[in-house]
Amino acid sequence: MDLIFSFPALVALGLGYLLGSIPFGLILTRAAGLGDVRSIGSGNIGATNVLRTGNKKLAAATLILDALKGTAAVFLGHYFGAAHGIAILASVLAGLGAFLGHVFPVWLGFKGGKGVATYIGVLIGAAWPAALVFCGVWLALAVTTRYSSLSALVASVVAPAYLLVTGRIPEALLGALMTPILLWKHSANIKRLLAGEEPRIGAKA
Repeated sequence: MDLIFSFPALVALGLGYLLGSIPFGLILTRAAGLGDVRSIGSGNIGATNVLRTGNKKLAAATLILDALKGTAAVFLGHYFGAAHGIAILASVLAGLGAFLGHVFPVWLGFKGGKGVATYIGVLIGAAWPAALVFCGVWLALAVTTRYSSLSALVASVVAPAYLLVTGRIPEALLGALMTPILLWKHSANIKRLLAGEEPRIGAKA
């Protein structure tokens, strides 16, 4: 427990948070002259809302960059932590920091994205097989139900369970911390799903 609150561990968490809080969706849309992405759709800074600008390339770039910042944070945390004998702990904390930074960026009044892309990116860095499980579950459900949100929600529960079963305890705990936050950020989607009002993939507005 003392290691979690050690200076190197807190630095890893902080570095991850700073990296994760880079609002790529906002930066890219503004650079493209499309204004503030927070003023449209859900008001989020993630790829799904960027897509509502009608620019698929920017949405794809946002998705990739939001994922990569999670992966980069894990690698950076591992590298930094290795010098202090806490490589695994530091990588997990940096990954958690990146996820929290994306969802609650201090620069934007703690109003960020829903975290799916960054969640996947963190998994890629911390335990890539779990990222494949996440994406596989998402794809299977997206094809069969055509609900993107439902697919992500179920995948976020399955991935930590997979890590636990396979003995990746630190990474499973990381997933167990991120998943409730991701579920909470999708509370509006969950309400619409229960009410049968959630739009399906490919449905016209």
